[in-house]
Parts: sequence; structure tokens; C-alpha cells
Amino acid sequence: MNSLIDKYNIPGPRYTSYPTVPYWDESTFSPEKWKETVIRSFHESNAEEGISIYIHLPFCEALCTFCACHKRITKQHSVEVPYLESVLKEWKLYLDLFNERPKLKELHLGGGTPTFFSPENLRTLLEGIFSSVDIAEHPEFSFEGHPNNTTKEHLQTLYDLGFRRVSFGVQDYDPKVQKAINRIQPFENVKNVTEWAKEIGYRGISHDLVFGLPHQNWEAMEHTIRKTMELKPDRLAFYSYAHVPWVKGVGQRGFDENDLPSGEEKRRLYEDGKRLLQDLGYIEVGMDHFSLEHDDLYQSLIHKKLHRNFMGYTSSNTQLMVGLGMSAISDSWYAFAQNVKTVEEYQKMVEEGKIPVVKGHVLSEEDLIVRRHILNLMCQLETTFDINNSFPELDNALEMLKEMENDGLVEINGTEIKITEEGRAFTRNVAMVFDLRMMRNKPETRIFSMTI
Repeated sequence: MNSLIDKYNIPGPRYTSYPTVPYWDESTFSPEKWKETVIRSFHESNAEEGISIYIHLPFCEALCTFCACHKRITKQHSVEVPYLESVLKEWKLYLDLFNERPKLKELHLGGGTPTFFSPENLRTLLEGIFSSVDIAEHPEFSFEGHPNNTTKEHLQTLYDLGFRRVSFGVQDYDPKVQKAINRIQPFENVKNVTEWAKEIGYRGISHDLVFGLPHQNWEAMEHTIRKTMELKPDRLAFYSYAHVPWVKGVGQRGFDENDLPSGEEKRRLYEDGKRLLQDLGYIEVGMDHFSLEHDDLYQSLIHKKLHRNFMGYTSSNTQLMVGLGMSAISDSWYAFAQNVKTVEEYQKMVEEGKIPVVKGHVLSEEDLIVRRHILNLMCQLETTFDINNSFPELDNALEMLKEMENDGLVEINGTEIKITEEGRAFTRNVAMVFDLRMMRNKPETRIFSMTI
């Protein structure tokens, strides 16, 4: 395994989209083209599957130095109401594009820290959204909760509004690691919010753990996993820390590079962590995710309904996902669009009656084909690929896949390509074989985290 790590531990995308954001072609994108694809996708899919909404709530009271999300650090809660008013105005701009009432299938509150906002203000936001939509049968409503500031009132308010899933960011319980990433979070806080959520009736409680953090070793990782098992969440995200200190504003210069585990040490954290999770009854689902057998995520994998988008893995799939809020990304299937990245510019554009997109990408026919293959690999760990009728640039794909087959990462049977159990750890590498955009424009500098 160590020789494979040395060979395949290279910078690569996480493939929450294809093309990945650095390879979006902005020359073919415009706000008007974006609106056209939104209208097309809405009318193709709303009556059947419905739509998804992602709401980005960017405020945090403190900076966690491992985080690469777009956020605004402030302790001034007076920012809440003006920001949420802007989100509702942006949603109204999308409603104006539709000539029928949307059916809402999936809703996620991300951040930032969604529980920075008071329960009352979150209720006002959500009632504003819900007043303009029909709720689909078996909706998936979820939010991210910070264990240090999520109250029982937050949980009850959102449950009463239809939320059944909550994800708590744990990361690691070791005090030295917590100090390095500026995320001091006692186990008692996580225990309280998890038990409150269970008492209230949430059926999808998730904990996020991160491996590869500064000062992390196997003893600390094992302790974190075993403490997590005391609370037995329904699912776990076991993420690789993405060290990208060159990205502006990520706050990842608070510790020395030498404090990070080596590639080999980091791989051990994952392999031994994965083994322990499986021994404790968790099943690996897709990349970085584990769940108990009863959880919807595992059931979606079994029934080949697992999906991946900018929110990560989901158990339901909608063609149209509208992202609301500063820096939010939307997906109409035919195009991607990202909102402006500062609160001030976002609010200004919304006040002017403009959908606040700043960049995007309209997918070509080629993009749509490649996207499907990468989604198949990320979600089902297999795809059917006809080498003889592929794009010219993919002529060397067979050669690369053959090498991966020799290394035990994939199995090739005619046009069927399957990622093996050993190959799961290298899913990103297998997906990269199909990434035409990256093949044609090799980056001259680091733009992705390491795959391992």
C-alpha cells in the first residue's frame, strides 16, 4: 500500500462537480445564459422530482484554521436579519423565473455556522421559503450545527419545520489538535447536542471527523473514533484535511507544515480509522462517508440512487439545485453558477434586483458525458465506458486504467470499469483519468489538495 500511496498521492479534485471550479470556462457564461438553463431545468424536472435549495449562512464567531469555506468572522449578531432578508429577496428573483410553484425536495443550510443565527431568525427565513413552495413527498431537510452554539431550541425549531437530518462538526477530540485548529470543543458539548437531537426525533444524525490535521496521530484518532462511538451517530463523514494555505482567506497558516502528518502517516490514519469504523458496524458509502445499515445514505447506495453535488453525497437527486447566499453555488445540470463572495457585494446586487452570480460554466455535450462517468465512479464505484468511441484525448485512458488494474485499483471487463475495495482510497485518482478539462490544461501551480 505504501508504494501505491507514493505513486498516486498527487494533487487532485474532490469532484463535487465536473468540470471542477478551476476549469470553468467563463468566456461562454453569462447571467442570461444561466437563467435560460435554470428555466429549462425547472420545467424538465419540477413536476417529477422537484428541486433542491442550498442556503449559505456564512457567519462564524471564530475562525477555525482548518476551514477552507467562504465565511465572515464576527460576533455582531445584528448582521443576521439584513442578511436573511437578502436571501429571501434572492429567492424571489428565482421565483420570478418560474411560471409555476416549485416543489421542494431537498434543502440544506450550510456555512459558515448556520446555528450562528437565532432560532427565531431561522424560522422567519424558512417560513419565507416554504410559503412559496409545495413540499415534496419524503423531503430531505438538513443543516450543519456547531456543537458549541447549537441549542435545544435550534434543534426543536428546525425539527418543527421539517428538518430530520443534522450534521455536527467534531473534527477531533485531542486538546492539542483542537488548539492548533482553533476549535476548542469539549466532548460534553457534542454529547449534549447529539442526545437532544435523538430525544427530539432526528433520524439522521451525522458527525464530521477529519484526518490529517496538525499534531494528529493514531492514538488521538482512535480516541476520537471511540468517543464518537459512545454517541453512535447514524452516519459519519471521515474527511481528509485539505491543506490549501495558498487560497486567500482560508486561515491555514496558524501552524507549521511540519506539524502535519506525512503522507504515509495520514494514510494510516485513514486505513486504520476505516477498519475501526467497519469493526464498529459502519459501512463505507462512496468516498469519505460511512453509515449504519439503516441509514438512507447506505440504502441509496444499495439501490444505486446515491448522488453527489456541491453539498457532498446525498440520498436524493434533483436536476436543479438553487444556491442562495453569498458564495453559494447552483447547479442546473446544464450549467453551474457561483454567487459573489462578499456579503456587501451580495446584498448590493440583490437590492438592485440582480441574481448575484459572479461566474459560472455552461456544460458542453462533452462535459455532460464526462460528468456522468465521474458521477458513476464517485457514487456507484463503476461506469460503462466505450474506449473505441471516446474523445480523442481519452485514447490514453485505457493505458492509465490498465496500469491501475495492474495495481489492483480497478477491474476492467469489456466496457465495464469497477473500482475495487483496495481502490476505494484512490477513487479521486480513477476519476481523474476521465477529466478532459484537466488533461488539456495542466495547472502550473498547486490548485488542489493531495488525493491521499
